[in-house]
Amino acid sequence: MGDTNTDVRVDHGACTTVVDVLARIGDKWTVMVIGTLSQGALRYNEIQRRVEGISQRMLTLTLKGLEQDGLVSRTMYPTIPPRVDYELTELGHSLIVPLRVLFDWASEHRGEIVAARNAFEHRAVERAAVHAAIFAPK
Repeated sequence: MGDTNTDVRVDHGACTTVVDVLARIGDKWTVMVIGTLSQGALRYNEIQRRVEGISQRMLTLTLKGLEQDGLVSRTMYPTIPPRVDYELTELGHSLIVPLRVLFDWASEHRGEIVAARNAFEHRAVERAAVHAAIFAPK
C-alpha cells in the first residue's frame, strides 16, 4: 500500500466471535429490560408493566436469554404463590454505561435521523414518479 493509503480490512474472525453477544445487547427488548432492572430487582409483572409494548412471551424469552448470558439473575422464593425476582448481575451492571452512551447518542441525533428518513422517502417518491412518467403507456 502507498503512503497515503491505510489498510482498512475488517477482521471477520473477530466479528464472528462476538456477533451473538452483539445480537443480544443490540436487541431492543434487552436494552429496555436492562434499563428497567438498572433501578433494582423487580418481579416479572413489574418488569412487564414498565417495559411498554413487550409481550409476555417476549419478556420470558428476553429474561431467559439474559439469565443464560449471565446478565440477569433469577431468584425464586419458596412462598405461595412462588415469588421470583430478577436483577442485574455485576456483568449486567457493567452494560449500563455503554447502553447509556448509545441512548444519549440516539437522543442527540434522533432529529437528524428522522430528517434523513424523510428525505430518503421523498427521493423514493420522486424516483417512482419519474419511473412512472418514463414507462407510462403512450
